[in-house]
Amino acid sequence: MATTRSGPNLNRIATALGVSVATVSNALSNKGRVSAELVERIRTTAAALGYVPSQAGRALRTGRSGVLGLVLPDIANPLFPQIAQAIEYAASVAGYGVLIADSRGDIGMQTEAISRLVERGVDGMVIVPRRGTRIADAGCPVAVIDTSSTPGNTVSADHWQGGAEIARHLRDLGHRKILLIGASSASNVQNDRIGGIKSALDATVKTEVLWIEKIEERGGPGCLLGLADKVQQGFTAFAAVSDLHALRALTELQRAGVSVPDSASVTGFDDLIWAPVVSPALTTIRMDMATIAEIAITALVNAIEKGGPGEALADEPPPGSRLVTAERSRVPMQLVVRQSSGPPRPAKTNLSAENS
Repeated sequence: MATTRSGPNLNRIATALGVSVATVSNALSNKGRVSAELVERIRTTAAALGYVPSQAGRALRTGRSGVLGLVLPDIANPLFPQIAQAIEYAASVAGYGVLIADSRGDIGMQTEAISRLVERGVDGMVIVPRRGTRIADAGCPVAVIDTSSTPGNTVSADHWQGGAEIARHLRDLGHRKILLIGASSASNVQNDRIGGIKSALDATVKTEVLWIEKIEERGGPGCLLGLADKVQQGFTAFAAVSDLHALRALTELQRAGVSVPDSASVTGFDDLIWAPVVSPALTTIRMDMATIAEIAITALVNAIEKGGPGEALADEPPPGSRLVTAERSRVPMQLVVRQSSGPPRPAKTNLSAENS
């Protein structure tokens, strides 16, 4: 059975205009000596005939694949598919396809993922790194999306500012004892969010940081975090550095009979897709993923067009590395207030003491 082409080849365009195939090729690729008038006629005819340039042919002419790599630390985390969608859209607008690699939370696997993408001939890469990830001898420009405190970062949400937004919200509601919940003390992003929260609070507000990793080292994965005890100690707000941790806090408090937000407020970060539909709906901080992706892809494409291989190290970029920087490296985050946060209620009076 014969196959058909999806559109006309250069020969049909040349025949329609009575010119050579070489002239058509030069006009469409901006090469050779072709008059502006003829270039316009050729392009108009090509468009009318529905001509679609061959990606393979373009790669041969330019030495570029037209494909970008995207390396994610753990695609099982519901935040990263949202980042991938934003990156893919921004790349498609710029005329690039995207290959996605997932390191499944392992530094070694992330390094291998980078190598695989290089072998596939990507023109450049966007990397959301794990701490300690080496981006060495990439052979292409690399844009890093992490946090502004990460050396070599290209663009990120302003995690510090987002933390300050949460802090002001809880402070203005009247909370004076807030538990900050993070997963990993080695995470730059989580430390920046917690740092932002602390920076916006004065001495009248007491904070304490609970690192889930340290609790689970003693009690095992998924163990209780002891949040009901924290309520008994006077904590009235629980500010988690991600919606995942906020959901864990919300579930543990409710199972312990602690009403949210009547007896305790819970806030998160990232505004994941389910944040508005849990009960109560989660107060959180939203990232402007579209803007972050657009800045990262624009900076990366500009670097690609300048040409040349690259070498980078996420924790310590060497002199002359091809880590891509952008003028606007921090994108403001937005506070989204929902039903999981409210003013602290006065402590209930012990009825037996009242009646004695």
